[in-house]
Amino acid sequence: MNHNDNQTAARTRPLEGITVIDVSRVVAGPYCAMMLADLGATVIKIEHPNDSDFVRSFPPQVANDDGSLAGSGYFAQYNRHKLGASLDLKHPDGKALFIEMISKADILIENFRPGTMAKLGLDYEVLKEANPRLIYCGISGFGQTGPHSKRPSYDSTAQAAGGLWSMNGNLDLPPVRMGSIIGDIAASFYGAIGILAALRETERSGLGQLVDISQQDAAVTMTENAIVNFTADGTVPKPLGSEHPFARPYGQYACKDGYVFFGSYSDKLWRDSCVIFGQPELIDDPEIDTMVKRFDDDTYERRLKPIINSWFANRTKAELEAMAGDSIALTPIKNIDEVVSDPHLKARDMFVPVKVGKTVVEVFGSPIKLSETPNRVDGAAPAVGEHNLDVYLRWMGLTTERFDALRKNAVI
Repeated sequence: MNHNDNQTAARTRPLEGITVIDVSRVVAGPYCAMMLADLGATVIKIEHPNDSDFVRSFPPQVANDDGSLAGSGYFAQYNRHKLGASLDLKHPDGKALFIEMISKADILIENFRPGTMAKLGLDYEVLKEANPRLIYCGISGFGQTGPHSKRPSYDSTAQAAGGLWSMNGNLDLPPVRMGSIIGDIAASFYGAIGILAALRETERSGLGQLVDISQQDAAVTMTENAIVNFTADGTVPKPLGSEHPFARPYGQYACKDGYVFFGSYSDKLWRDSCVIFGQPELIDDPEIDTMVKRFDDDTYERRLKPIINSWFANRTKAELEAMAGDSIALTPIKNIDEVVSDPHLKARDMFVPVKVGKTVVEVFGSPIKLSETPNRVDGAAPAVGEHNLDVYLRWMGLTTERFDALRKNAVI
């Protein structure tokens, strides 16, 4: 091991020493907390002792080697590295204990409908009295303020209200939901960014703050150029399928065994493509020799598309990728089985094992790559209350008598 290796080994992960209390459910919130756990934070996931995060019931349900139920792979994907603690926030003793926990923690993440924590007597105004340094992250459908703030919301609510549904799908057909929970995921990303920014400010001022994340807000930022196109010239975007609104060629094209994305719309990339596919004479074709000409609807349909289809029709995805993938933007449109077997993604540790019960499932890893303080990759997803002893006796320092009383009264 050289000197630099020693230095790297001695450095702690960026968020080690930071404690996060996670009372959120499903994805928007749990994923945010898990990103912080990946970066070294101690995350305590709190669930009601008799009403756990219902994602635990989501498929795929993983079985142990003996056939017994291990748990949900879906739950494991968003809750690795966390400590599991059970607590009834509606019980007076539970509220008191929660406030004690907050006084020792750095960050709280919740994703209840705005007003829920206030009804429990545990909103930011109350909790900051117990811990002025607390960073309180509330993730909700419409945010903590505004006329719609108390409306219920799911990911699809955010996609619908944020404009994404209206832009997705094919022209003259009904709007189509995005194929992933982009509202939940984007809100989790922004929650993590907001928390890290607030944490930096806390280091300077000694004071925490409320981080207010709206799924609708997050969805709006996923609409690319739609907002500025409307505010600048009144254009309301319509679904384009796999087409781009102005760049051509830039979209989905059929090949021998599926589809590829091909994006050689600039003049240089088009010239390179003509050479790669054995038709350099097309570079000087006066009808398609400039980017502006290739953008024309009629020219694209009449000239460009047939040329591209002839290049791809008798070649497989793998052949096209090997032939051109290193030179131009030509990429197979991969099914998930192909994604999981992708050697590049494997080399970047994008699939990591997570223990569920007595077995292990593989889930996606962290896309954040730090050269000197790499992410944690070996954490399990906790059972409900699995770490009550660690959290309440060792971290909180409760007496055995109080711990036993809380358990007897079903507070934990």
